[in-house]
Amino acid sequence: MAAKKEKSTSFLNDKSMSFLKEYINNASPVGFEASGQRIWLNYLKSFVDTTFVDPYGTAVGVINPDAPFKVVIEAHADEISWFVNYITPEGLLYLKRNGGVDHQVAPAQRVFIHGKKGFVPAVFGWPAIHTRLSNNENKEPQPKVENLFLDCGARNRKEVEELGIHIGAVVTYQEGFAELAHDYYIGRAFDNRVGGFMIAEVARLLKENKKKLPYGLYIVNAVQEEIGLRGAEMIARRIKPNIAIITDVTHDTTTPMVNKIIEGDIACGKGPSLAFGPAVHNKLLQVVQDVAEKSSIPVQLRAVSRSTGTDTDSFAYANDGCPSVLISIPLRYMHTTVEMLHKSDIENTIKLMYETVLTLTPKTNLNYL
Repeated sequence: MAAKKEKSTSFLNDKSMSFLKEYINNASPVGFEASGQRIWLNYLKSFVDTTFVDPYGTAVGVINPDAPFKVVIEAHADEISWFVNYITPEGLLYLKRNGGVDHQVAPAQRVFIHGKKGFVPAVFGWPAIHTRLSNNENKEPQPKVENLFLDCGARNRKEVEELGIHIGAVVTYQEGFAELAHDYYIGRAFDNRVGGFMIAEVARLLKENKKKLPYGLYIVNAVQEEIGLRGAEMIARRIKPNIAIITDVTHDTTTPMVNKIIEGDIACGKGPSLAFGPAVHNKLLQVVQDVAEKSSIPVQLRAVSRSTGTDTDSFAYANDGCPSVLISIPLRYMHTTVEMLHKSDIENTIKLMYETVLTLTPKTNLNYL
């Protein structure tokens, strides 16, 4: 009699893709992640035993919540954005950064201002090329935070305030999810909403394939990564995990103006990237590499210096130290409105995390000596 075939670990089904599109198109700026977390938890809740949210909005789904040994798979939920900082008498709005938003891609972009009365559409104004070339200066003006402004259609401060716009209102770009040729996706905030999507898919596959884990699995979608890994710092102290698997994006270095000597050689479509660095636990990294080899999952290798620049650092150095590993997905055009990644990398990153959590047990030996 033939052995019973396990239910296929198919990725990116119709329900998954619907969730991904909704999740990417929703704005979740740093410090204001609640709407995205609601979408994420609503998708995740049927795959886990329980959920909770910490005081600053980090959302967590738990499988086997009573188990003493705890493993985390983690992503961050926040996206870079702007704050309204000054309203001119003429009704124009000047801004401050909320995270590492790139001022050079801002001119002529469409945005939403998150006001007290709802979203207010606006644009980053920028002088027409005719005027820039006839201003008798030696070179054209370059976009800077101090010369970028928003125009929402108001022509004085009172009209701005009537729209519900206030100092401190957050501003996000309008661009959302789209598909390109050859299985590429683009959108704003794939950094790191794609991570939240992938860890939720791991939970889905565990549920659909009726897998039983010998430990508690905490699926963590942390807030405020973009301004210093703050959400991960808080939740790591709360959960006190024994192992942490972090997923984030990393740079595709095959496009022009990126120095491979500095950034390494990483390409979209060639699999998830595994990092070597002080915060990355060498024995846990070897477990992941062995899983990739056994499961025929392509991976790319890179090195980081003093820190990973991701939530890995917060988990690794939390409490008494937590063996942590970073699995990154290659991304083009980070911190722009057209962040680009490849479908196969999403699938392979999900598969690598899924097979890794099935491999780990409380007895996995991660001792250095």
